[in-house]
Amino acid sequence: MKRAYKVIGIIILIAAIICAGVGIYLYIQEQNAGAVYDEIRQSVKAGNPAEAAEVDVPDDPVEIPIDFETLQERNPDVYAWITVPGTPIDYPVLQRENDNGYYLNHTIDHEQKTEGAIFTENYNSKDFEDPNTVIYGHDMKNGSMFRSLLEYDDRAFFDANKEIIIYTPDAIRHYEIFAAYPYDNRHLLRSFDFQNPRVFQQYLDNIFSVRDMSSCIDTSMNVDSDDKIVTLSTCYGSQRDHRFLVQGVLVSIEQ
Repeated sequence: MKRAYKVIGIIILIAAIICAGVGIYLYIQEQNAGAVYDEIRQSVKAGNPAEAAEVDVPDDPVEIPIDFETLQERNPDVYAWITVPGTPIDYPVLQRENDNGYYLNHTIDHEQKTEGAIFTENYNSKDFEDPNTVIYGHDMKNGSMFRSLLEYDDRAFFDANKEIIIYTPDAIRHYEIFAAYPYDNRHLLRSFDFQNPRVFQQYLDNIFSVRDMSSCIDTSMNVDSDDKIVTLSTCYGSQRDHRFLVQGVLVSIEQ
């Protein structure tokens, strides 16, 4: 009997060591999340993106301050770059043609890591011409990826940081943020036919009717079914059945 207790004790000790090791590994991954993207920014960005976007050269093609050629040599799935001034959000945007879940846990370099990448699904085209383009990113505890979206539940932060900039190889798109709020975890692009103007308008009307303490809605803005919006989506803390959405409407395109 004593031998049996000793064996059980050893098994419990081994299990505890394994659990501790896994916990330490996950903690290290969380703390180092997004590190690869810091290096990428240094190598593919030219100057300050917000400043570059303000340059007005009406007679010449706009200068894109992102080296997409280098990015696409690294990974052909890169097709855009997103910057949210006033936040650390400054990342390539990827889309995997036949695997919508791939970048949930794979980086731009195809490494399997918790932070994954910033990505869209193939329900959206890559030209940002859809009524609603949904861009996903993880809520990493070290502040990387889409963690800073959660700051938009603060009205002062919301009012002070209203711009989303999306770069593609041939254009710079400027969006103005009009809504930030927690939402259930339904799949937006499979739940709503945004190509139907009536459905899209009803969806927008519902956004502007949101009223709760964790939401910020700019009711002074007019967004309707003729507009194009982007929805930035991330996890909402420990609430597995909710997401936090930040949405912006397209206001200008530089080409």
